[in-house]
Parts: sequence; structure tokens; C-alpha cells
Amino acid sequence: AFAPGAGHSSVAAKASFVPASAAVSARSPTQLSEKMAEELGTPCEDECALESYPNMPESVHPGVVSGQGQIDLLNHAKANGYAIPAVNCVSSSGINACLEAARKNDAPVIIQFSSGGSQFYGGKGLDNNNYKAAIAGAISGAFHVRTMAEQYGVPVILHTDHCAKKLLPWIDGLLAASERYYEKHGEPLFSSHMIDLSEEPIEENIAICKDYLARMSKIGILLEMELGITGGEEDGVDNTDVPLEDLYSKPEEIYEVFKELTPISDMFTVAAAFGNVHGVYSPGNVKLEPKILSRAQEYISDKLGDDAPADKKPVSFVFHGGSGSDLDDIRESLGYGVIKMNIDTDTQWSYWEGIKNFENKYHDYLQTQIGNPEGPEKPNKKYYDPRECMRAGETATVERLEQSFADLRCQNILGLGEMGEATNVLESSVFGPRKGGLPV
Repeated sequence: AFAPGAGHSSVAAKASFVPASAAVSARSPTQLSEKMAEELGTPCEDECALESYPNMPESVHPGVVSGQGQIDLLNHAKANGYAIPAVNCVSSSGINACLEAARKNDAPVIIQFSSGGSQFYGGKGLDNNNYKAAIAGAISGAFHVRTMAEQYGVPVILHTDHCAKKLLPWIDGLLAASERYYEKHGEPLFSSHMIDLSEEPIEENIAICKDYLARMSKIGILLEMELGITGGEEDGVDNTDVPLEDLYSKPEEIYEVFKELTPISDMFTVAAAFGNVHGVYSPGNVKLEPKILSRAQEYISDKLGDDAPADKKPVSFVFHGGSGSDLDDIRESLGYGVIKMNIDTDTQWSYWEGIKNFENKYHDYLQTQIGNPEGPEKPNKKYYDPRECMRAGETATVERLEQSFADLRCQNILGLGEMGEATNVLESSVFGPRKGGLPV
């Protein structure tokens, strides 16, 4: 998908800094009429105030990108051989860790919510009849991302993950919210949505996706659709026992999708199956075949003839089940048009491992409110303050995501340089003065 030639030929493609005062003429057709910071009256200085980046197309800006800015960003990734990490988040803490990791790696990031993650964001005590908690939770998370992405100075694609047929009312609610947001702001609330009808007949899969693409593209939202099934289990969807052949898409099927969707809009990506599995498994239990993507690109390019793009990669692919994947398979897929890789299991573990290690280190200070190895009357509040263990989870996740950015060759992309040290940050009573320290 995406218009051939819209990407830049190298990471060094020049796009100068544009100050906020010159913003209006530089805005893309689906860019906010004003920054979130301007709307909310929050400070917006330094990188937040930028309207573009030194190394990116001018339509790519700090904050959530959609419409042409999103297309230009994904085309830039394909043209320059990198993919963007797409991280499932279930809390504002997890979102902040992703934004911090993106800025530390000088790179864009994709933040995404599943239906279950959206419901959790809204609160498990809230009734989810007709998916109202999942709809409200995703919208709440979207506003958090929109507010904070500008502050971190990084471009973010705001996405929702797997939406099976039974979950379509959830997406309908989010699309209605984006349509209302578009009327007021000139931009949708979300950047993109995934419709996963891979368990349905391919004719039905394509037909429903065509309807959604027609609706979504009108306001600059991109559609991600799935062909073939991602194995394993995630967020209540169990595909551990699907037939092996369903884990691998066929070039003819991918071409059928391309042929049917392209006349409607170029704003779509394809999550084609090449043996992908959710979760982490012992070596040898997952057999990825990235060359399936290469064969599909060749097949479709042959069908297009003279209309094929110069790079012979007409389709932008998504890599599902990225956690635990072999680096060679990841890197090979980048050469075949993969521009996004999903990460969930590994960041779930990293967040938990940060908390686990914190508990192990301060175990004797976390058993009672009063009394620890320093004395029976010593209080432990500074250790059990939830901000301490949560920050430990965030720090571990930022470190794990650095590996993902490196694996995907998604580092030093924006041209901002190193992230500066935070100032006016109160120190943590446990960890002492440090970046991200807590006022406890």
C-alpha cells in the first residue's frame, strides 16, 4: 500500500526544524488545528514545540500522526529499511515507558491497545456490556498518548490491535469517537485500527475490510488487516491448535487483498502470516518463513507490471508475534517491506521483571508498614509507595525496548540526538537522585 515514491530515499533526507509560529502552512491535511498543548494550555517547549524533524518528511511531527503524516512515516521506514516497534499498553505507566524509550532511541513508536487492554485501562470494575468499558478505556488512553507524546517530542502512531468479528462494535465506538474528533480538530483521535478477520472466509474478510477502509480513509485513519492466523495465545484469543497451513499466507491471497483495497485507498497495511506466533517459546518451536513476504512482493509486482513501484515492494507488511523472534528472521523481514513489528509478551515480562527485582532487593522492607532490618520502629512507606516499583517496571521496559529498537534498525531516525537529562526532578528516597526519581 501507499503511493510509490512517497518515501524518502535515505535517512538523511532533509526536513528542517519549523518553529511553532510557522506551523499552519506546514500542517498535513489531517493534522491537529492546534497542538494538544495549545488546546490544554500546558507548556510546550524545546522538542515539543517542533513542527518537524531534521531527518524526516515535514508532515511528521511530535505527537500523534495520522493521514499523510502517517503514510509518509511508514514510507520512510520502508525506504530506509527499518520497522517501528508497536507496543501493547494497558496503563499510563506503560505508555510513558514507551515514550521515554522512543525519545532515548531518537525514533518514532507505535502505541497500541487491545480490546482487553482497553477494558483494563478503563477499569475492571466497570461493566463492559456492549464493550462500553473497552471503548471508554481506549479513548482515555488515546488522550493520554496525545497529551504526553508531544511532551516527549516523538511521533507516535496510535493504534488498536486485533479486532475479531465479535469485537467490531468496539472499533465502531472508537471510529465514532474519531469522526467526532475530526469534525472539531481536523484529525482523527486514532491513527489506525486493525481488523482481524483471519478466522473468517477470505471473501468475507476482504468485503468487511473494504467497508471499513472506505469509512476510515475519509478521515485519515489507516487500516491494518490480517491474512492467515497468528498462532499462540494473546489477550484471550487462543490459536494454539490451528492447522499449520493456516500460519502461512499465500501470495495469491495477498494480491487479492491488494487488488480489492487499493482502489478504495492506499491507507492499509497487511499482517500476512509467515509462521508468526504470539508469546515466547523454546527455540525450534516456531518456524518463521519471511521469504513468504518476498514472494508476495514479487508476485504482486509482476501483476502490476509497469505500475509496480520502483522498489518492487507494493505492500507494507506488519510482523505479528515479534516477542522472542530470532534476530535473523526480524532483519530478513525488514528487506521485504515490514514496517511495523508487534511487541507484547517481552514487554509484559520486562515490566514484571523490574517489579520482581525491586521486591527481591527490598524484600525485608516490604513485609510490613513498620519494622525492617534497620529497626522494629522504622517505617517502610518509601519502599511500598507504588511509584517505586512501578518506576522499576518502567525502567526495565525502557531497557528492553532499546533492544527492540536496535533489532528493527529504528534508532537515530529523527535527528534529535541524545535525550537530555531531566531537570527539577525530585529524588527517590530509595534510589537516590536520578533521572525519573520520585518525590517520596
